[in-house]
Amino acid sequence: MLEVLKAIIYGIVEGITEWLPISSTGHLLLVEQFLPFEKVEVMKEIDGVSQSVVTISEEFFNVFDVVIQLGAILAVVVLFWHKLWPFRMPDREGGERGVLSFVRWNTMTLWFKILVSCVPAAVIGILFDEWFEKWFYNPVCIALALIIFGVAFLVIETWNRGRKPVIRKLSQITYKTALIIGIFQVIAAIFPGTSRSGATIIGALLIGVSRTVAAEYTFFLAVPVMFGASLLKVVKFGFGFTSMELLLLAVGSVVSFVVSLFCLRFLMNYVKRHNFKIFGWYRIVLGIVVLLYFGLLAK
Repeated sequence: MLEVLKAIIYGIVEGITEWLPISSTGHLLLVEQFLPFEKVEVMKEIDGVSQSVVTISEEFFNVFDVVIQLGAILAVVVLFWHKLWPFRMPDREGGERGVLSFVRWNTMTLWFKILVSCVPAAVIGILFDEWFEKWFYNPVCIALALIIFGVAFLVIETWNRGRKPVIRKLSQITYKTALIIGIFQVIAAIFPGTSRSGATIIGALLIGVSRTVAAEYTFFLAVPVMFGASLLKVVKFGFGFTSMELLLLAVGSVVSFVVSLFCLRFLMNYVKRHNFKIFGWYRIVLGIVVLLYFGLLAK
């Protein structure tokens, strides 16, 4: 039950920090320090012989913190289904007929642009994921990314003051804009602590996208990106999950889904009236806390 409680806490943290531009990786790193999943072994009788069986492996957390993102993805799909589903019932009353009548082309075009945004990070992630994990997934790099991008939010929001955004609707995003946003997403793929949503929002703001559109596009972009990242982790780990590990994945994903529903609504309402500076300051403070905490541990 203690491990299940930990999964609930991880799900809450993931559901909040995945969408706010404050880095889910940085927060999960801190939570892991205080509430790590323990390697659990139990004695079971197998073929009449009492044997030690591992129910939670030491490598499980590396999969868990990525796979519970699937709950967060589902929250996006549920909340924005009307904007994401590219098909409709055919027009049977004299309108467009045939196969094309099933397609909502504005939505389909949006998906093509989202896929264009995914290409840079997908290529980099597939080729260099393990190398990045080896060299950059450490407290110092995460803390520096938190601080640097926190400062970036403050600078960009100050620079944007009084400027009118060029792109105010999702339909105004071009393939060039989508590619630029995708290139910014690569930064998050390389440096944990950057925040995927933070990197894409900063890129979008820099090229004249409104805060509301930048946030929405970031949410939609997360669907294929996070699904792909989860699938990649599972494939590398293998599908040999124990029943206990499957339970923890299910609990974490469900909690992440529920919390994400509230967090997504909050952020969309927030950005209509406020800028992102508060997240910049929060990132800076969190980055300093991470540096100090792990610096003291090193001593």
